[in-house]
Amino acid sequence: MAELVLASASPRRRQLLRQLGVTFRVRASRLDEAALRVDGASPERLVGDLALAKARAVAAREGDALVLAADTVVVLDGEILGKPRSAAEAEAMLTRLQGRTHRVLTGVAVVDAASGRSAVAVEETRVALRPLDPQEIRDYVATGEPLDKAGAYAIQGLGALLVTGVEGCFYNVVGLPLARTAELLKGFGFDLWRAVVGR
Repeated sequence: MAELVLASASPRRRQLLRQLGVTFRVRASRLDEAALRVDGASPERLVGDLALAKARAVAAREGDALVLAADTVVVLDGEILGKPRSAAEAEAMLTRLQGRTHRVLTGVAVVDAASGRSAVAVEETRVALRPLDPQEIRDYVATGEPLDKAGAYAIQGLGALLVTGVEGCFYNVVGLPLARTAELLKGFGFDLWRAVVGR
């Protein structure tokens, strides 16, 4: 099988692949994501386009590898909530999300560096947060955990105490839907299941 390259600086995506025991190399894309955003694009199109752009940017610097990239956003009332740029912005996001159900979308892209062939998929998970009082929100933001997370919470960390329900892939909320990723990679001859189980 071809070498797998993860085009992501996200420690959470690296951790998810490592927990499976798969061998891969990390090479971040260093793309200016803000410059790639298209006004009026749907959240689904946005995450798919950004994931593909990241994968292609890294594939252009690779000779023979399968490049995997992803992009995750939180969506509430049709609006994309990215990573908060300050504690105040994190508090504002959590105030909007508390007591409601929102969508988490992850675009996953695979590019074969040798041939240029690519494939993209988008996974959706619905997440419900319990009602939170302002002091709980301030206390959570003060931990620092929300400040580099889409939607200002980490379901795999202290943010788990905020979540009352998950409909869909849990790993999608962390940042990489593993079953969908395995499905995409298999289309390129990289059988993730055999790579980690059927050795």
